[in-house]
Amino acid sequence: MSNAHVPAPSSRREQILKEAARLFAERGFHGVGVDEIGAAVGISGPGLYRHFAGKDAMLAELLVGISERLLAGGRMRIEEGGETPAAVLDALIDGHIDFALDDRPLITLHDRELDRLRDADRKRVRQLQRQYVELWVAVVRQVHPESSESEVRAAVHAVFGLLNSTPHLGRPGSLPGRTEMARLLHRLALGAFGAVDGDGAGPGAGRTAAAAARRAG
Repeated sequence: MSNAHVPAPSSRREQILKEAARLFAERGFHGVGVDEIGAAVGISGPGLYRHFAGKDAMLAELLVGISERLLAGGRMRIEEGGETPAAVLDALIDGHIDFALDDRPLITLHDRELDRLRDADRKRVRQLQRQYVELWVAVVRQVHPESSESEVRAAVHAVFGLLNSTPHLGRPGSLPGRTEMARLLHRLALGAFGAVDGDGAGPGAGRTAAAAARRAG
């Protein structure tokens, strides 16, 4: 049997970060001790210091790291391109939806704990985020060329807020399945960007509406 689609085992460092993100999101940065993080990955609390200098270093790597990955992923999708700017925008939306559905603890962590980072790390996160926004603004302006730059930038921030609302949508069992949820979020994001044209009927709106009608039927 082929194992081509089986993900490689994550490193111990990655396991520590994953459990730290979950625990920090559930109980707050100061509500979690090093011993608890170590227990979650099967090592002693002091053993964590072979991988990280402490909880502050974990938090910095989590928040700087996800900002770096989002920016790198956005650049990759733009470089790979598509037949149309709308196809590139679809790819950007899909990539951010993957993050929003699969890394919910990091969204919560960013909202609650960003101010705990050292100034240099916090500035780095903000710098990466601004670059990520500008990637989106450039693509959305190609899809909606009649819209002003300020409107498009506001729409990009609003769509990020929409997609990043996933930690607040209720218990996982009360929501649609992952595939259905991803499709719903994608339609909502496209609808929000369509609104920058004033009547929601900008380039690609007819295609989106027709596709939605086919899915509904």
